[in-house]
Amino acid sequence: MATLHRHQIAWLSAAGWERLQRGDWDAQARDCLHHWAERRLPVVVTRQRDGGDDGDDTIAVGLCAPQRWNQRRLALRVQRTEVLYFDEFPRLEQLVTQLPPNARGPARQLALALQACGATARVYGSHGWQHLTGLQHVREGSDLDVWVGVSGEAQADAVAAALNAFTAPSRRLDGELVFDGDAAVAWREWLAWRSGRVQALLVKRLRSASMPTSMEALA
Repeated sequence: MATLHRHQIAWLSAAGWERLQRGDWDAQARDCLHHWAERRLPVVVTRQRDGGDDGDDTIAVGLCAPQRWNQRRLALRVQRTEVLYFDEFPRLEQLVTQLPPNARGPARQLALALQACGATARVYGSHGWQHLTGLQHVREGSDLDVWVGVSGEAQADAVAAALNAFTAPSRRLDGELVFDGDAAVAWREWLAWRSGRVQALLVKRLRSASMPTSMEALA
């Protein structure tokens, strides 16, 4: 049985989509769900109920609609048996050509710098959704959102430095460092915390959020 984690993609069965469409939706949401179901597009694992565990029968997931449906976000619950398989958002190097020309070189350099750190960036947010769906999610000024898995503070420092070195006129880089055990922190906040500019750090997990003041809380 798959262990859930933040930013995880789920692909649903036809039966799952049929059940979801029978919900009490307004016309816009119904049209969006029909499009997703017809084309078998993915959903993303979202924050789960406090106190749950990976043996729960249902999973909280979300659908991030493109501009066609006013970038609406739909919160859904699915049965584990309705998930065909789990997957991940695309790697940064997979969607470089989707970026504006002046951001492609910096993105390639970032991918290489992270590779040297033993890490890989996964692109979520509007760029990730556009890659997965082929729909128009990206707007002028959209951030490039990435999450990078890290195994400890030394790798987190190196990865955050590589992310901080990214500069592109048309794209702001945002996102998270995700530690082993699913503790996620914004990489900019990590840099501020490590430099002593802030005393606590917002840590997000699949079922909770906290503001620790020491590394132990990330274990």
